[in-house]
Amino acid sequence: MTQQPLATIAALPRPDLRTIFESDPGRLERMTLSVGPLRFDWSKTHLTAEMLAAFGELANAQDFAGKRDQLFSGAKINNTEGRAAEHSAERGEGARESVASAKALHERMRALIDVIEAEGFGPVRHILHVGIGGSALGPDLLMDALGRDAGRYDVAIVSNVDGCALEEAVKRFDPQATLLAVASKTFTTTETMLNAASAIEWMTEGGVEDPYGKVIALTASPDKAIEWGVDETRILPFSETVGGRYSLWSSIGFPAAIGLGWDAFESLLEGAAAMDRHFRLAAPHENAPLIAAFVDQYYARVMGCETRGVFAYDERLRLLPSYLQQLEMESNGKCVRADGSAVDGHTAPITWGGVGTDAQHAVFQLLHQGTHIVPVEFLASKEPGHGFDPAHHRVLLTNCFAQGAALMRGRDNPADPARAYPGGRPSSTILLDDVTPEALGALIAFYEHRTFANAVLMGINPFDQFGVELGKEIAKSIETAGTSGFDPSTTALIELAMGNAE
Repeated sequence: MTQQPLATIAALPRPDLRTIFESDPGRLERMTLSVGPLRFDWSKTHLTAEMLAAFGELANAQDFAGKRDQLFSGAKINNTEGRAAEHSAERGEGARESVASAKALHERMRALIDVIEAEGFGPVRHILHVGIGGSALGPDLLMDALGRDAGRYDVAIVSNVDGCALEEAVKRFDPQATLLAVASKTFTTTETMLNAASAIEWMTEGGVEDPYGKVIALTASPDKAIEWGVDETRILPFSETVGGRYSLWSSIGFPAAIGLGWDAFESLLEGAAAMDRHFRLAAPHENAPLIAAFVDQYYARVMGCETRGVFAYDERLRLLPSYLQQLEMESNGKCVRADGSAVDGHTAPITWGGVGTDAQHAVFQLLHQGTHIVPVEFLASKEPGHGFDPAHHRVLLTNCFAQGAALMRGRDNPADPARAYPGGRPSSTILLDDVTPEALGALIAFYEHRTFANAVLMGINPFDQFGVELGKEIAKSIETAGTSGFDPSTTALIELAMGNAE
């Protein structure tokens, strides 16, 4: 389906990044774009005007505009599961009835937060949030980026089923002053429900008379939460059409809504809604998520780059690479298209990254002189997130911009090849005005829409994740059947580590 347009793009001349601005004086203006508090710079990539035009033809061939309309109209665009994908309705952009429903559920969440703040649950100082995947990664990103000086509640987010994670989180908590938020779309997720049960046990041992009375359920399956022991007045539902990795805008965002305050949560939603409108209405040559998808497609599908590095030159965004790993690889890490046919070539690259300047002293050696070509994405903020000497932020930004320049420029050294840099290595930069709720909301929504645009260009359904099921099934069979039916290696590991020898 996409092979011929990609072949056409691959046949176009590839510019030399080291001379690209000399040969195209208007490149910077054409390859940068500002959307609200975000500025995107793709000028240090290989994309040319001809390539962008060809990718535009690919988007037309894949009915990008029609698929985008389906996304926002509430159509069942998730064809393998027969449901819509309505995360944008949570921030006010979508089918009218879905937007109204999301607003009502947000109001329910706000009302419950008002009760908590009025000490309707007794004095609460700590919020223990247990979830996994999207039920933890999104809230964790929000709290780490925006909650460092919120000063409202001590919030801990636990995802790992390893008891060490839960033990570490509750060390500083008083069980009498702790509220437990259990986040699970189905309210059956093994890791989450085991952590929740252990948290209940910890509260009971800490003298809490009615621990279930201090549980808030965040779920699309209220009946399951009631069966588990949560009163329906303490259940914050969200729609079945909101996928886990897209759910931080719903009640899954409860720890951020209470930890940051409702005004901050609303600003987050408003920032995302502004990006929704941009994505829905902007022309292709001015559409940030779509252009970013063109860049992704060029490196992954045309040049065969297998990874994409994301480096945040801001401590507040340190969890963004982890968040993007799930968003991008769980969405587009597929080998079949939405129609069941095999995908030709690579799909989602392996997303990885870290924090600048730490990463410069760890992995940038490979980026500059290694044999792999790795497209790099830099993120930075104009404003610092601290009150120390401005030199800290100046050095941080200097390093960020220098790395992009060095990757592109390189350096010849015929006399000493070990000190030569090939150069010609691509990067893009996203510059935020500041790490505010509005900017972070816009940034996350940008990545969501970029992921969707990539999926459309490849003909993939980004809203299912069947690849995670097989391992879960096998884990359950080990619990119920022990070593029966497994290969010798797995059997030996189970017997050695778990003492299940028969």
